Amino acid sequence: MSSEDSPRPGARAPRGFVDRRGPALQIERRLLAAVSSVYESYGFEALDTGAFEYADALGKFLPDADRPNEGVFALRDDDDQWLALRYDLTAPLARYAAQNWGDLPKPFRRYAVGPVWRNEKPGPGRYRQFIQCDADTVGSDRPEADAEIIAMALAGYAAAGLARGSVTIRINDRNLLNGVLAANDIDHPGQRLAALRAADKLDRLGPGGVADLLGAGRLDESGAFTSGAQLPARAIDAILAFLAAGRGARGPTLDAISTVIGRSQEGDKGLEALARLGAALDRLGVSEDEALIEPSIVRGLEYYTGAVFEAELRPNGVSATDFGAIGGGGRYDDLIARFSGERIPATGFSFGVSRIAAALAMSEAAGPPPRGPVVVLALDPQLMGEYFAMATELRAAGLAAEVYLGVAGMRAQMKYADRRLAPAAVILGEDEFAKGLVTIKDLDLGRVLAVGVRDNAAWREERPGQVTLGRSDLVAEVRRILGAAP
Repeated sequence: MSSEDSPRPGARAPRGFVDRRGPALQIERRLLAAVSSVYESYGFEALDTGAFEYADALGKFLPDADRPNEGVFALRDDDDQWLALRYDLTAPLARYAAQNWGDLPKPFRRYAVGPVWRNEKPGPGRYRQFIQCDADTVGSDRPEADAEIIAMALAGYAAAGLARGSVTIRINDRNLLNGVLAANDIDHPGQRLAALRAADKLDRLGPGGVADLLGAGRLDESGAFTSGAQLPARAIDAILAFLAAGRGARGPTLDAISTVIGRSQEGDKGLEALARLGAALDRLGVSEDEALIEPSIVRGLEYYTGAVFEAELRPNGVSATDFGAIGGGGRYDDLIARFSGERIPATGFSFGVSRIAAALAMSEAAGPPPRGPVVVLALDPQLMGEYFAMATELRAAGLAAEVYLGVAGMRAQMKYADRRLAPAAVILGEDEFAKGLVTIKDLDLGRVLAVGVRDNAAWREERPGQVTLGRSDLVAEVRRILGAAP
């Protein structure tokens, strides 16, 4: 079959991957620049690792006999080793720290920004490729390091454009739940992991659903059955009492937790760590409303070993039910030891970039829509050199500009400028050129006035926002439009 006879491929994007254009990307880039600036102000340095890691180094998903398990996008390299696209930015950091620990400043404070990939079932707001923006402190086991990460995250949200007070970070410590289990003689690793996963579903299933998963199991609406942790009734009651021990303020919550978790080495360790973390937050100026201790926060990743935290938008900002968690993190003191055998403590936080960008796009914090470039119309082929000269002059003045390079007439060129969200269109015909003049149409003003237009003839007669002036006044007039745009 010849190439001419081959069926044409369908023009379609893979499931879970999205195409995005200028306005959405500009919001995201402004957000990342603002958050990165906050990270750097706290003394964190940038680190960029490759998109691929060896699959066994990623740690969460390991290859089986034939191919890597579901969860990552992987391929076999020419040396017969499995490579996988990173599913987060923390696992590559653990590998990098273990590989370079002897040469790094200690503690090592790094931030990273970049795409990650997860081979999971896509859904609304759930993509297979998305951006993460992380900051981590490696080499400190102080609870104060966790507090600093939390304070820095709140400063990052504010810098990104979310009003201070609209974000709450909820904090817990994995040692507390482990302490409840220890106090109730639950030592089997499988039961502990099942209990952890059950507690992580409290927001979705409620106390009754969690109780089922802690016990014999749960039958959902579809008829699917999930086996439970098989805990005794007294242990289930103790866990549910612990999950309900939140009291809003940090001090009363710690008091309530201490009365329900029982005495154990792990539980006491968690209480002490959260008390020190809370005291540091006070000194960092983080209010009780901005960061509260919430026993029901668990976080699903298995590598967390101590403090865990999750950020959400409060109802007086954008509804948390619309966006879910907009960031989270915690302490992972055992992850680097997978490589070196040396226990190196670490803590970090990751922004949910896509969800924050969506929240900003729906709020006044995003500001007006991002502008496109000034468009210089190309109406006379003999004047192309002059069109390029004007665009070059505008760019030299720091103003984005382009020359229309299609073959359409003036009406289509104006439509093009409008679709580009151009603030202004520059019009130069033979008569204007001969007289040393140029016409500039204020498209920003036109868009606002057009909302109330009822008489098209009057609209054409008034020619709103259009001026003809000396060619030497081009840059000054465009600056005026950009400065006075609605």
